[in-house]
Amino acid sequence: MTPMKDFNLFMSQLQETNQTLDFFCDFDKISLNVEDIKLSLCMLNSLVGAPDMRRAVETIWKRDRTAFKVMDILIAVRSEGKKVVLDSQSQCVVLDSLFDSVDGVMEFLNDTGLTEVFQQQKIKNLVDYVFGIETGLDTNARKNRSGHVMENMIAHVFDSQKINYRQEVYSSEWPAISKVLGDDEKRFDFVIETEQKIFLIEVNFYSSGGSKLNEIARSYSDIAPKINSVSGFEFVWITDGIGWKSARNKLQEAYNIIPSIYNLTNIQDFINLIKA
Repeated sequence: MTPMKDFNLFMSQLQETNQTLDFFCDFDKISLNVEDIKLSLCMLNSLVGAPDMRRAVETIWKRDRTAFKVMDILIAVRSEGKKVVLDSQSQCVVLDSLFDSVDGVMEFLNDTGLTEVFQQQKIKNLVDYVFGIETGLDTNARKNRSGHVMENMIAHVFDSQKINYRQEVYSSEWPAISKVLGDDEKRFDFVIETEQKIFLIEVNFYSSGGSKLNEIARSYSDIAPKINSVSGFEFVWITDGIGWKSARNKLQEAYNIIPSIYNLTNIQDFINLIKA
């Protein structure tokens, strides 16, 4: 038997965060990024403390000019041939093009301030320095990781309850679902198939507000009745996070439309339903 729904209780159960300590930095990825350019960085280390920067640059240039191709990371940029900047002549140039000549390299070092930084030895080792930069840049990936954290948490719950599931399944697998959803192909985070029903599940977590929450609530309010109209299928939404407090009204509308909405606190109710 499905427990009585209580929106106020649901809201009171929302958690502040789903972030564990391994959320903040992906050091495996950071280490790989540094390792990929380590040899070039080691060559560029000779610039640190060089009294004559141009002569030091020319020495590296004669040995392996490709070493300079990694210098964009020294200013926390991954240009990949796309970053456009103004050069000393106020002309728009691709950042990477500065590394095609000694003059360009010197312009980059002087105008960014790296010449002074190197000569005053404010940096001791470029490999360590870039590791720090990569750690900082990795924070930009946290938003993407947040969604994966929630998916991993739900997968762990299913695993611990010995529930069989599939992840990232497209609606095109079921013609009847494709028909009711129309041209919009939908990818579901989880699919659980029981003898009675096929549950198509979306999961997310929002620790802060924003317009996206309203869009998500509207979208799920639209597709849930369509999916539930197909015999043998049910749409399930597992969501959490205090970000919903800023979109309370829209979430309540969705809560009244979608029969199966759960959070991390009451997800056991869904587990019990599956096992019944």
